[in-house]
Amino acid sequence: MIRRVDLKVGYKCSNDCLFCVVADKRPFGEKTTGQIKRELVESFREGKTDVVLTGGEVSIRPDIEEIVAFAKATGFTEIQIQTNGRKFADENFCKQMIRAGMTTFAPALHGPTAAIHDGLTRSPGSWRQTVLGIHNMCRLGIKTLTNTVVTKQNYRFLPELAELLVKLGVIQFQFAFVHIQGNAMIYYKKIVPKAGAAAPFIKKGLEIGLRAGRRVMVEAVPFCLLAPYERCASEFFIPPAQCKEIHQTVDNFDIVRKFQAKTKFPTCAPCRWFNQCEGPWIEYPRLFGSREFRPV
Repeated sequence: MIRRVDLKVGYKCSNDCLFCVVADKRPFGEKTTGQIKRELVESFREGKTDVVLTGGEVSIRPDIEEIVAFAKATGFTEIQIQTNGRKFADENFCKQMIRAGMTTFAPALHGPTAAIHDGLTRSPGSWRQTVLGIHNMCRLGIKTLTNTVVTKQNYRFLPELAELLVKLGVIQFQFAFVHIQGNAMIYYKKIVPKAGAAAPFIKKGLEIGLRAGRRVMVEAVPFCLLAPYERCASEFFIPPAQCKEIHQTVDNFDIVRKFQAKTKFPTCAPCRWFNQCEGPWIEYPRLFGSREFRPV
């Protein structure tokens, strides 16, 4: 049984990321408080125990504390907030969210410096706020898991970012190769690196995390580029989840991700990781080819 639901509350955001995968969905607008509560009740009755509140940017909703408290009262035991982390620079807001019932903080940090991060988010000051938010939540004892979108602008600096994340105290970090949809499709020539060029820096970052005792993951990088860190691939960690968007509900995104959103190639067949590896996002080889992916 699927235990997790990813609940999209809307697509408004306080950042304007060059790589935003849902930028083209902003016309769908926002769910009302009532809609979100009904979907929470529906999901819980279906047997879901974990909810990920995501967007857009969840934290800028004036009703977010009410929504989190309702999720807790409904019976959800895991309440994760996926966020750009900026609002959490306010310690009082952090405490309000914790009191409401938030259990997991999942911010996105895209570089070890403001120049890199703010350049990607196109939001001056966002790096400082996100870093302070991570500091606050780690200090308050909340489970903190970060995500970093791997781009041309930041991949060479992933080891330095890993060192910063370890220093801040996160328990898990993930490097996610940019998904070429939304804004990322518009700006792909500017922001999408070759996977093979990024892989050595991704692996150095993973090693820094592992040596520090952190859980580390990498998403959408084929296993043939990850040796000897294949076991850090997100394929081994991501649970099946229902995804409730505004315009549709995907009952099992695990299936969509494996068989529609990603791809493998005839040359992959003899690879010893064929059954575990999902391959790259399907858009990548359409734009850059597949010659860098070889069976091992």
